[in-house]
Amino acid sequence: METAARREPVWGYDDFFLLLCLAAPCVLFGFFAWQIVLWLGHLHLSNVAKALPPQFIAYLLWFLCVAALLRVKYDAPFWASLNWVLPATSALPALLNGLLLAIIIAMTSVLLRTPAIDSPMQEIMNDKSARWVVALAAVTIGPVSEELIFRGFLMPLLVRSAGVAGGIFLAALPFALLHGPQYSWSWRHVLLILLAGCAFGWVRYKTGSTAIAAITHAAYNLTFLSVYLINEGH
Repeated sequence: METAARREPVWGYDDFFLLLCLAAPCVLFGFFAWQIVLWLGHLHLSNVAKALPPQFIAYLLWFLCVAALLRVKYDAPFWASLNWVLPATSALPALLNGLLLAIIIAMTSVLLRTPAIDSPMQEIMNDKSARWVVALAAVTIGPVSEELIFRGFLMPLLVRSAGVAGGIFLAALPFALLHGPQYSWSWRHVLLILLAGCAFGWVRYKTGSTAIAAITHAAYNLTFLSVYLINEGH
């Protein structure tokens, strides 16, 4: 007797909405947990040092929720389910693609006449003691976490429902909106992030690897950060 083929991804929209509801408690837990650490250690840190650790704690807790759901409900492993695989020949092209994408987005920004704005992100980067912490996070934990969420978990579900183009776009939309506050909701900046998100989604779809999308994302961030830091050095 033939068994029914297992759908991909194994999770559904009910799982997505459950995890979406758990996001706020994870954020609150991360915030209060870090406040307790600061209080117990009598630590006085910069605003960036106060803001980043709660985010990382929230990410970690949320991913633990994802892993628990996959294991308990579907008997599925976390990394393999989110297609975190690294083809040996794809890492270097992913780095080059990230560089190329950054150049394309920068040219598009010029065509859109994207203005320089006073934004929370600019304020953070103006803090010399904090910019290196932000830079490190932007090429490591940031891309890994965001790609696991948007291209690893959300996009396969949307592709199954809306097709490849629709799934890539719909996954890139909340990704762009998430970054909106960092750029004071400048529509040009949000549009550029949306385009970058679509590119990361296309990489994820073509390679079948969330890890490759994360490497592309990290290289993209690194390119912009390198240009910024070089300009600040002159």
